Order: sequence, then C-alpha cells, then structure tokens
Amino acid sequence: MKIKEDITNSQLEETIDQYIRNEKYRDILKRKLIDGLTYEATAEEFDMSPRQIKTIIKEQGAKIIARL
Repeated sequence: MKIKEDITNSQLEETIDQYIRNEKYRDILKRKLIDGLTYEATAEEFDMSPRQIKTIIKEQGAKIIARL
C-alpha cells in the first residue's frame, strides 16, 4: 500500500478517524501506518494473526488511500 509522500501523520490520522468506523480497525491502521509497527508486532499487540492484520490493512487502507 502506497501512501502519498506529502501526507503528514496528522492528516493520515484525521482521515483514518473520519472514514474508519470500527475502533479496533482505526487503532490497527494507526499502529501500522503511522507508528510503523510490523505486521507481526501489530498482530501480537491486538492478539490476532499477521494474516488478519494484513487483510485489515489491505481492505481498510484502500478506503483511506481513496480519500487522500
């Protein structure tokens, strides 16, 4: 997933907050995209598998990219 390089973390966070309704998904996106955690570290933090995290990032991240 490619985020525009000129987007600030605060703009990205605002977009996530605005368009992602599920609180857990918002937190996952922020930890992965803003804080830069690996899929494995994010999965461990949220008690999920890395594959589940990748799926959430792919599906929910597409909503974010479309809005940026």
